[in-house]
Amino acid sequence: MTDSRPHRSTIGFVFAIVLIDMLGFGIIMPVLPGLIMDLGGMNIDEAAVFAGWLGAGYAATQFFFAPVIGNLSDRYGRRPVMLASVLAMAIDYVLQGMAPALWWLVIGRLAAGMTGASYSAAYACIADITPPEKRAQSFGLMGMAFGFGFIAGPAIGGLLSEFGERAPFYAAAALAFANFLFGLFFLRETLAPKNRRPFDWRRANAFAALKALRGQNATVLWFIAALAVWQLAHIVYPAVWAYFAIAAYGFSQREVGLALGMVGLTSALVQGFGLRFIAPRMGEKWSVATGVIGVGLSSVIYAVATSTPLVYLAIAVGALQGLIQPSISALNSRAVDARSQGELQGAVQSIGAIAAIVGPPLYAGVFAKFSGAQAIFHFPSMPLFVATAFALVAFALFLAGARRVPVTSAS
Repeated sequence: MTDSRPHRSTIGFVFAIVLIDMLGFGIIMPVLPGLIMDLGGMNIDEAAVFAGWLGAGYAATQFFFAPVIGNLSDRYGRRPVMLASVLAMAIDYVLQGMAPALWWLVIGRLAAGMTGASYSAAYACIADITPPEKRAQSFGLMGMAFGFGFIAGPAIGGLLSEFGERAPFYAAAALAFANFLFGLFFLRETLAPKNRRPFDWRRANAFAALKALRGQNATVLWFIAALAVWQLAHIVYPAVWAYFAIAAYGFSQREVGLALGMVGLTSALVQGFGLRFIAPRMGEKWSVATGVIGVGLSSVIYAVATSTPLVYLAIAVGALQGLIQPSISALNSRAVDARSQGELQGAVQSIGAIAAIVGPPLYAGVFAKFSGAQAIFHFPSMPLFVATAFALVAFALFLAGARRVPVTSAS
């Protein structure tokens, strides 16, 4: 039965779906560098560049499919769209685990980009059932799910690597299939029939969606631009962090997994509790400012770290960046009506995908220039400082949009 009223249980179901998705993603992170090096006969800096292009391909498919999935969810509801995507994700992990050559990984990451585009429907689902003034907290809970996924995922992946570099892919497939079964039985539809609208291919792309959304409130363009540039800053971590940790600190796969688990723990604490108890008192502007400061300070600590405890300190300080995206997204979701939340989230994800297309090869190229045998000089932290510069640009764009608030909401 469709019910558009806020339900704690429904938020819990979506939280669980995002959590299991991120467990699957996190599990493969510690072993992906080694698998690329083995299949391609590459060293660490060459593998980082290849992984950067893999990430670009992943983002390119999200750019095209996120608006389609967002618009489909506005027409047919959130539930069927998310379930189909999660089932496809389970199949994709199996194919990547069986990869006998690098081109299998390429196809696998392109398919993963299509299935990952379902987050536009997941965020629209949260917007459906949450009052506008509480959306920052609810979006923060989704960030908390991401964080918890990173607590267990990379740590499990590091442990599973003892059974071979492919074992984590099969574990990720099992989790994705369990995710599908969970949603099949427990996830309820959140988009009421009265709030659905016809699907139109002409609107199922980012630029047409932006034009339509601008007609409701031009403020969304500033916030979407801020989110896109922030995505360009944040993508440095999945793009090169594992390679950076190996090159800068000599971390093993197990140590990479445990460190990424710490990333998840601290991110979950910030997004789960910080956004719930601290951010409402600080307001969106100060929350975003605090997050940007955390990005800069963590980059400095990474650069000077000479021991594992200092690396973990940098991780904890960097977790403050978890305040950024939910705070911007909350203001953004208030700018359009209930019928357009899927379109909005699809546009956000698609425009963010442009940054994710550019980011991985950009950061991998910077990493290669400052590490390895051909380095200009040895400074593996350079990609983190480039990311800090982008975070500052995102903050400036956010402030430009925030000056045009308050916005009205028809949600």
